[in-house]
Order: sequence, then C-alpha cells, then structure tokens
Amino acid sequence: MIKKLASHLGEYRRAALLTPMFSALEAVMDILLPTIMAFIIDLGIEKGDMNAIVKYGLLTFAVAAIALLLGILAGKYAADASTGFAGNLRDAMYENIQHYSFSNIDKFSTAGLVTRMTTDVTNLQNAFQMMERMCVRAPVHLVFALIMAFSIGGPLALIFVVAVAFLLAVLASIMVPTFKIFDRVFKNYDNLNSSVQENVSAIRVVKSFVREGFENEKYTKACEGLYQQFVNAESRLSFNSPAMLTAIYGCNIALSWFGAKYILHGALTTGQLNALFGYIMNILMALMMLSMAFVMISMSAASAKRIVEVLDEKTDLPPAKAPVQEVKDGSIRFDHVSFKYKHGAGQPVLNDITFDIRPGETLGIIGGTGSAKSSLVQLIPRLYDAESGTVRVGGVDVRDYTLKALRDKIGYVPQQSFLFKGTIASNVAYGDTDRDDDTVRRACDVAQATEFIDKKQKKYDSGISQGGSNVSGGQKQRLSIARAVYRHPEILIFDDSFSALDFKTDRAVRDALEKEAKDSTKLIVAQRIGTIMNADRIIVLDDGKVVGQGTHQELLDTCDVYRQIAESQLSQSELTA
Repeated sequence: MIKKLASHLGEYRRAALLTPMFSALEAVMDILLPTIMAFIIDLGIEKGDMNAIVKYGLLTFAVAAIALLLGILAGKYAADASTGFAGNLRDAMYENIQHYSFSNIDKFSTAGLVTRMTTDVTNLQNAFQMMERMCVRAPVHLVFALIMAFSIGGPLALIFVVAVAFLLAVLASIMVPTFKIFDRVFKNYDNLNSSVQENVSAIRVVKSFVREGFENEKYTKACEGLYQQFVNAESRLSFNSPAMLTAIYGCNIALSWFGAKYILHGALTTGQLNALFGYIMNILMALMMLSMAFVMISMSAASAKRIVEVLDEKTDLPPAKAPVQEVKDGSIRFDHVSFKYKHGAGQPVLNDITFDIRPGETLGIIGGTGSAKSSLVQLIPRLYDAESGTVRVGGVDVRDYTLKALRDKIGYVPQQSFLFKGTIASNVAYGDTDRDDDTVRRACDVAQATEFIDKKQKKYDSGISQGGSNVSGGQKQRLSIARAVYRHPEILIFDDSFSALDFKTDRAVRDALEKEAKDSTKLIVAQRIGTIMNADRIIVLDDGKVVGQGTHQELLDTCDVYRQIAESQLSQSELTA
C-alpha cells in the first residue's frame, strides 16, 4: 500500500526528500542549545567571565538562527510535498474513476467516492506532512538527546530511559485499539455524505411531502453515530496527556533529587544539571510529537486503505488485444447474450438474448418494470460486458473495439437525463472544443428544443445550472436528446428518453429523427406503446427474456405480454389505427 501511494509523489519527490533532511538538521541544532547553555552557566556566569558569556551567547544565537532557517525550509518543502502529493492522488483517483465500467461504479457509492477524494485525501495529506516533519524530527530529537544526556549525566540519564519506556507502553495501549475505531469512523463518513447527497438531490420530494423533520432526524442519527465513535476514540487518546505530564513531573522530581546529590559530590555541575533539564523537555516533547503523529497516522491508515481501493480497482472492461479502430456500420447483433450485475444479487437479468438490427432500422424495446430493458441497451456501448454470448456492432464483437472508437459512433440518451453547469450550447456540443453552432441548432430542432430556447434572452448562450436544475424535466430530456443527435452517430439509443415529453412532442421528435437521422440505427426503450408502435420492429422483454419480436400488429396477434400492455394504454380504435 505504501509503495502504491509513494508512486504518486511524482514531481514532488525532491521536496519530499529535502523535508526530512532539513527537519533532521533542525533537530540536531536544537539538541546543541542545552549544552551551549551549560557552557554559559559553568564557564561564564559561575566564573564571572563576560567574554565566555558573550562568546557562547553569540554561538547560541547563531545555532538558533540556523535552526530557525532549517525549520522554515523544512516547513516550505513539507507543504509543497504534501499538497502536491494530495493533488496527484486526487488526479489519479479521478482519472481511474473515468475508466470504470458501470459495474465498477456499482461497487462504490457516489458518496463513498466523494469522501475518499476529499476527507480521506486530506487526512492522508496531513499525516504525510506530519510524518515528513515530526516522524523525522522527533526520533532525531529523542536519540541525540539521550546520547547527550548519557554523555553529561552518565547513570543519571537512566531516568530518561524509564520515562521513555513508560510512555511507549502507554502509547501502544492507546493506539492499537484506536486504529480499529478510526476504520469504522470513515465508513460512517460515507453514510453521512450519502444522507446529505440524497437529501439535496431529492429536496423537492422532501418538501412536497413535508418530511423535513424526518430527514433531519435521519441526518442527526448519522451524526450521532459518528459522534459516538469519535468520542470513543478521543476518550482513549485523552490518556496521552496525563501520561505525558506524569513522565515530565516524575523526571523533574527524580532529576532534582539525584542531580542535587551529584552536584554535592562534584560529579555534576550546575550548568550540566540545567542541560539535563533541557534534555528532559527535548525527549518528552519528542515523544509528544510522536504520539500526535501516531494519532494522525491511525486516522490516515483507514483513509489510505480506502484511497488505494479506488486506485487498485481495475476496469471490468479489458482492452482488446488487437483493437478495431473503425465501426463499419450501425448493424447490431445479440448472439445468445446473458448478463448479470457483478455487485448485485448474482442472478442473471438477461437470459439467452438473440436478435439482429439492420443499419438504419428503428427498433422499439418494451416490457414491464424490471424486465432489464436498460441493461440490454447498455451492453451495446459496452457500459457493461455480457456474462456470456456476444454483442456485435458493425459485424465486430464490441469487446474487440477500442472504447473510444465504439462509443464515438453511438449516441446514448440515459434514462436519467443530466445536464452540466454551463450553457445550452455547451451541453448540446458536450466536450466539443470546435463546436459548430449550426449543428447545435439543427440538433435542437430535431429534439424540439428550439421553441423554449428561442424564448430565452440569451438563446443558446443561456446558462444551465448544475444538474439542469433551472430547466424542466421535459426541457432537460430534449437537450439530452439534442446532445446525442449532435454527434451524427451510427447508432442512437434512447433509454426511456421520451417519458417526460408530452404525446405531441414525443411524436414530433420521432418524426424529426426519421427525417434527420434516417441512416442511423435507432433503439427506443419505452414504457408507452405509442412511442414505439410505428417502429420497424419491436422486441418485447419479460423477466430478462425476449418473449416477442415483430411489428406492432404482429405482436398484437402473437404476443400476450405486448397485447396486455397495449390494451392497458390504448383504446380499441388506437390499437388498430
């Protein structure tokens, strides 16, 4: 895991190497100060030698100034390294997420991915900065302070060894169980973020049902769960401070007692005893810094694990060994295709699906709720891979294409329309840096969006809020249809994309598609019979199986499922029209 994370230091490796070097040198400078102060007391004050006081005073100033400079450099490089490291991690996670298949995305919740890219990365950034400074500075402080203490006080320095052993034992008893608590804490962060995301996304539903109190209670429960776990962790960590104070006061008392005896017997000078008191603070402060670092590391360990999970997740869509770069035409063939969600219940949702679609043909797909209509069409642009069988586009297995070559030839309008923050034009020409405004307008004409666009003051430059919250559901769907049409794809897939349109607009869009996109293969998933009854051919799905194929009239005569759906939606005269 550490190796995986370290590989993302990238251009900040130099800063990451310089930080511990400067931190170690800063610690060495700090260690020299108590010894120099001992010289000032013994050689200057006690002997009344002003020259010695001035000489060692200037030396103290010089060492302190060097330590300050080294500290500034260490702080600068630590900030550069940790911030850059966090930025690289977020970039790497974001890039990897972009390559996920739908089945990979199903494995992680949206809230979980957001938490990992924000809270978890921030925790790791802070821990890394602390490790770069404190986890280097503190051990150097500790080791050199002990060396200096033994060189000055001899056996008297054993007091420090006892204090160190006591504190290490306390820290170990605190940290080990705390690691497990923080692992649970960050899972609860996902639940909290999920609650917020769900509430904000569905705020209109919440308000229309007057369920603000219910949602507040749900959020409060999530907060309370997080609160209890943090209290549990912090209550354990609270023993750290009393243990530290016990060690400090114990060392001071023991050193005062034994140090006085050493001075009386001439084995120790006043300046040396003063230096030992300084080294007490150095040693114990080093342990304090280490304990703080361990707290941060214990928090970040869970975060690091969650980040690596995102980085290590490999797409379920392996690249082709000899990828095909061009789609010949818009023909589609399903050959005994079965499919199931990898992270679902494990039951197949499509069973032995076989059918052909000719280039330029319009295929309607209908069935009851849960009949796997959306799952079927999502196999064509390879948003999922089939469990068995093959899906062919242009006579080639979709798994043999590069994803870009395949998806560039497919215009897909999902069931849930989504608009990005920007303008109408930028949404229709999504991602096209060389946008053709005439093509944008023609696409909007086909999608019957021109009418409401022309009523806006800025027309195609009118702003769109995040998620398209400032336009109606029907307008959002029409712009999503326009986005697919803009690309002039070989294949157009409408996954229940007409559901928010009135019957008149629905018919107008389909008529425009027949005229403007007559060469494109069109698949229309629908709940309404009226949307697909004029299709060249209709496929009827029931419980993941094809139970009927044919024209509207043929299915009325041969398919009970289709007839039941049709009779529930259309009058007798409409059925025979």
